[in-house]
Amino acid sequence: MQEADVVVVGAGLAGLAAARALTAGGASVVVVEARDRVGGRVENHDIGDGKVVEVGGQWIGPTQDRLAALARELGVDTFPTHAAGENLIEYEGSVRRFRGTIPRINPAVLVDVQQAQMRLNRLARRVPLHAPWEAPNAGKLDGQTAATWMRRNVGTKSGRMLLGLGIEAVWAAQPEDMSLLHVLFYIHSAGSLERLFDTEGGAQQDRFVGGSQLVPLRMAEALGDDRIVLSAPVRRIEHGAEDVTVHGEGPVAHGRRAILAIAPTLAGRIAYDPPLPGYRDQLTQRMPLGTVAKCMALYAEPFWRAEGLSGEGMSDRGPVRLTFDNSPPDGSPGVLLGFLEGRHARELGRLRPEDRRSAVIDCFARLFGPRAGRPDDYVERLWAEEEWTRGCYGCHMPTGAWTNYGPALHAPIGPLHWAGAEYAQVWNGYMDGAVRSGEATAREVLDTLTAGTR
Repeated sequence: MQEADVVVVGAGLAGLAAARALTAGGASVVVVEARDRVGGRVENHDIGDGKVVEVGGQWIGPTQDRLAALARELGVDTFPTHAAGENLIEYEGSVRRFRGTIPRINPAVLVDVQQAQMRLNRLARRVPLHAPWEAPNAGKLDGQTAATWMRRNVGTKSGRMLLGLGIEAVWAAQPEDMSLLHVLFYIHSAGSLERLFDTEGGAQQDRFVGGSQLVPLRMAEALGDDRIVLSAPVRRIEHGAEDVTVHGEGPVAHGRRAILAIAPTLAGRIAYDPPLPGYRDQLTQRMPLGTVAKCMALYAEPFWRAEGLSGEGMSDRGPVRLTFDNSPPDGSPGVLLGFLEGRHARELGRLRPEDRRSAVIDCFARLFGPRAGRPDDYVERLWAEEEWTRGCYGCHMPTGAWTNYGPALHAPIGPLHWAGAEYAQVWNGYMDGAVRSGEATAREVLDTLTAGTR
């Protein structure tokens, strides 16, 4: 059994960021990870010739400053997501081209969506990031879903479709799944709804040369193999006033404090001795992870670029609702990325792999033409099927969760502390938020360790 001042459970970005900050602060650390790799919900997939595609989180955008600074420090470069050319939308049986974020289906729809976004941004600015449950009219906001708000405030069917598609893309869930207060908190956390939706100037603006997992891989390399224990699922945690013992099949690590850098719903599946307070455990029962599959078709070249297309597309029919050009920096091979999210991911996740592949490729072909129907290779990842993840991108709050259980999210339980993208006040749910949360929780733990030595 390893001994350290702090045991970090989870070797994703939050856990590794916490471990780095703790080490820099003079504390000894051991990181315990269930998977046989580091990175958590960030993972590269080898496509040959030294190139990768990311089957997990992959983008970085403006104001994601902590992730950007970390990447620079580790020598990981970025490059722009390919966005030159026209976008596509499949709507009511036909495919049309457009530029910008909102398709110009007709002027009334454009105005409808723009006004809805303005209202949401305005409401979001009133939600305190440190305590969403203290927002004006928090009970009313938390008592309705995003779908309820859309029905009352978005006048056109097409406007509701477009805004709903955007919500699915950001949260990997349906508008009816989540509290309006949670949506507003998330918007404020990112800065605006446009920043969540957009490629250029938004959260999808840039990608990492060598793949996003290169960031946690280099973080782990800097920490050293002796501080990271892989393939060690944590089953039980014993905790007292002054110490913590983390168990897998047997005792794995012992320390003065522990940081659980895993999604709240997964932290709730660990057995605790003594058990967690009911208030905290009930919170974890109300933070489901989204449902998403990343599906990629590989071609000899990104043929859509020569046709004046960006590779970005959306479909009201689906099952792929959103596409991107996900080709490597040199454009070879051409890679079309399609997302199955929310309801479509739940439905297609139950199909045979070959049937799911066929449905995805058929959607690519409807958008991009017959050539898209003949890929050279196909890659997919269904995150709900991953044993140590069980969903992506992050957790969301259903109605009533923030106002009834919000104060339990950050509060330590004795020597147990919490970190992860879901705990971040800024860029909640994103890689940048994971880094911010890991660093903030490390500072919290260092303060408690220092106080204990006085």
